[in-house]
Amino acid sequence: MPAADHGRAGAVVKRPPARTDRLAAAVERLADAADAPGAAAYTREGGRARFATAGVADRRSERRIGRADRFRAGSVTKVFVATVVLQLRAEGALRLSDPVERHLPGLVRGPGYDGARITLRQLLTHTSGVFDYVRDPRLAEESFGRGFRSHRYDTRSPRELVRAALRHRPYFAPGTGYRYSNTDYILLGLVVERVTGRPYARAVEERIVRPLELGGTSFPGTRHGLPRPHGRAYSAAAAPGGSGALMDVTELNPSTAGAAGEMVSTLGDLERFLRALLGGELLPGPELRRMTDTSVTRGRYGYGLFPERLPCGVTVWGHNGSISGSYVRITATAGGRRVLGYRVNTDEVGDAEAERRLLSAAFCPRG
Repeated sequence: MPAADHGRAGAVVKRPPARTDRLAAAVERLADAADAPGAAAYTREGGRARFATAGVADRRSERRIGRADRFRAGSVTKVFVATVVLQLRAEGALRLSDPVERHLPGLVRGPGYDGARITLRQLLTHTSGVFDYVRDPRLAEESFGRGFRSHRYDTRSPRELVRAALRHRPYFAPGTGYRYSNTDYILLGLVVERVTGRPYARAVEERIVRPLELGGTSFPGTRHGLPRPHGRAYSAAAAPGGSGALMDVTELNPSTAGAAGEMVSTLGDLERFLRALLGGELLPGPELRRMTDTSVTRGRYGYGLFPERLPCGVTVWGHNGSISGSYVRITATAGGRRVLGYRVNTDEVGDAEAERRLLSAAFCPRG
């Protein structure tokens, strides 16, 4: 088991000299705001691509983040799952009005819960009201908090995660509100498995990863490590004793994330995926338009994507993801004409303004 890196205060994170380039400067600010050893961003518009980094991928070797580095993509996994669900809907294999009970009989039942009243549409848009399993105190402590050291290699099945959620009352009656819940996409992963007859990850690989030739993208299941090349992942939340140190959390069992966030990828692969998705390569027109329909959430979330309007008036669409030691976000303009992906090798960015500056540097004209 990797030891905790207690050198946050003592170890020196070497950063390159300050640069005047807007994107590079914004990546520097992002790393500083997250108190992260390193950060990286990848942008593409047409045939023009840019890759910028700050800090290091590994505090011990002081290696810089590489363009081909693999990392855990967290909830960006949800966009892939939503795409497959909408493909299945377009093929007539399921309907968004289907109740969860139709595909997963008997699973979503308990005090306040009735799977016959929760639809696939509500799962996709986080309007189901189902409790978010990562908010279960015990599971959160073991998976992301001080108990991480002892439980980092634990395997948890999707149904176990659902049961953890159902121990808590729902947030609201189905369809009467909006609240982001990882349990929604664990359930969707199980629905994909039931409908296709294969694990959700296999369906995503066959329908998205292989056709787009996303060679750096994989679904580890219960595998603890990352494919090479990769840097290290660091977490303050998992460090013992609230010391403020950064703990190396590169190795973990991602089954706790499952269809809600287990995917491993690269910035280049995520850029290619979002460009293909918004460019109409993966979904027919009606289903693609559905992904950006936020009417049921009053502008907050669509069917696997969420919007952000930048100060310059540009609206971008994408998703972020956070898992122990990794924060990532992919986002793009309508049609996927301009795409940005960025990441830090810690759990969170910690400063919304630093993210907005990076988004503005990528999508807004100077001045």
